[in-house]
Amino acid sequence: MITHISIKNFAIIENSSVDFDGGLNIITGETGAGKSIVIQAISLALGARADTTLVRSSCDKAIIQMIASYSDYENTSDDKASEAKNIIEKEVIITREIYASGKSISKINGEIVTLAQLGDISRKIADIHGQYDHQSLLNPDYHISLTDKYHREDIDPVKERVSQIYHQYKNTEHELKMLLSNAADKERQRDFMQFQLDEIRNANLYIGEDDELKERINLLQNGEKIHKGLAVSYELLYERDGSALEVIRNITKELSSIAEYNIELEEIDKGITDLYYTLEDYANNIRVQRDNSIFSQEELDTAIERYEFIGSLKRKYGSTIEDILAFGDNLKINLSNIDNIQERQIQLERDLSMLSQQLELASERLTTLRKNAAQSLELKIMEQLKDLSFQNSEFQIKFDTLPDFTDNGKDSISFLISTNKGEPLKPLSKIASGGEMSRIMLAFKKIVADYDDIPTLIFDEIDSGISGIAASIVGKKLKEIAQNHQILCITHLPQIAACGDHNYKIEKTVSEDKTITEVVGLTDQDTINEIARLLGGANITSTTLESAKELISASK
Repeated sequence: MITHISIKNFAIIENSSVDFDGGLNIITGETGAGKSIVIQAISLALGARADTTLVRSSCDKAIIQMIASYSDYENTSDDKASEAKNIIEKEVIITREIYASGKSISKINGEIVTLAQLGDISRKIADIHGQYDHQSLLNPDYHISLTDKYHREDIDPVKERVSQIYHQYKNTEHELKMLLSNAADKERQRDFMQFQLDEIRNANLYIGEDDELKERINLLQNGEKIHKGLAVSYELLYERDGSALEVIRNITKELSSIAEYNIELEEIDKGITDLYYTLEDYANNIRVQRDNSIFSQEELDTAIERYEFIGSLKRKYGSTIEDILAFGDNLKINLSNIDNIQERQIQLERDLSMLSQQLELASERLTTLRKNAAQSLELKIMEQLKDLSFQNSEFQIKFDTLPDFTDNGKDSISFLISTNKGEPLKPLSKIASGGEMSRIMLAFKKIVADYDDIPTLIFDEIDSGISGIAASIVGKKLKEIAQNHQILCITHLPQIAACGDHNYKIEKTVSEDKTITEVVGLTDQDTINEIARLLGGANITSTTLESAKELISASK
């Protein structure tokens, strides 16, 4: 619960602090004194968005600090998988600093936190209901959320399962849709890719072929010149009279006849003889090259045509033969994928059918759990409505089936009510009385607070639109709720103020240069005087004082 709130430089509050107790805490004050400003400050401490215009004039920042406690759970075992938990009581100091420049800082126990982190803690501390919050009762999304929370331990796991299957279903449905919408384009692509693959396959390329062709073409283009050069060389070396080999052979004959007379002549003879055999080997090689270098225009044309064909493939599929072959491998994979579209379609349709069945079963289970929760919740709400003087009321949680699945099942839930005997059940939006809506919301808040374990409930003028007997009934209901929860309630009605366990007054003081608002705790006599003021206005008489005492006595 909230035990302390201090407010500095916020709106017309310069510096005020107040301690709250358990039970029903009633806050009253004259119109314009700043009652709702206190609730705004508490809202900010609990994580509401900051409004920098509420920083007190001429001040750099406003500071709101709250001390509160709440129940939380922690594991009682070192085993992280263990579900054994123990309820512990935690106390926190929450600080909000709102700067006129637009910056806002949130702290928990002195450490800066995000608004999301603050919100996680605040939801365990308090629930605030303003005079316009009953509009949430008109929202069907709130109806289904409220019903789900009532039996959340049973419902939440099934909701999670429904949501999981639903998203798998939608993803599969989307994939199938895209597959079918692209099928025609893929088929057209298939024909073209098959043509490309056939062209690459039929080319029978091998790595290095282009380099070999280039060298062969160069050789063929110079074939006649090469052949002539080889023929003349062979003729000079071997064939004609007086050829180089014939001359050298004659020299060796002459030298061999005189080599025995001189060692140097013997060496010369040996060298010339070696030269003869070497030239003879070269002559034979030249002859082979000459015989093989017969020029063929047809062979040249064929080689050029093949080389140019490979060039055209390079322009289409890659700059090298390696690139062309890799492109072909890619085409095989893509064609295989296209060929498998029908197989993939069959698989997706099978998956979609299976997920649809799973989603149907999970949604049916969710609906069953919700209807069980709704039956119990209807009885609880009827009890609360009767306590709030809706003696002849009827309440029903109506279920409709949505045409399509959602991640929340197929249920549409709406709250129907009849507040007078003989009247048909109608949606809450058809109830015209704001006072009735306030009492109905109070009934829901009582139930929600119980199963949400919210320690503190804050009501900002929940008495809007009611008076007289209805106000007394609301006051008694607040007092009843306050037996298990801390209640902070701003009111302008004496019937509700008289029910308070602890009463506070918002006082506004106007001096020459500024206006100051403070929250003051009231003594028993102060409480009587304040209720008398609410009954009779500024002029408090003995009659209004007696009436105030009677109200307080009647509320006990």
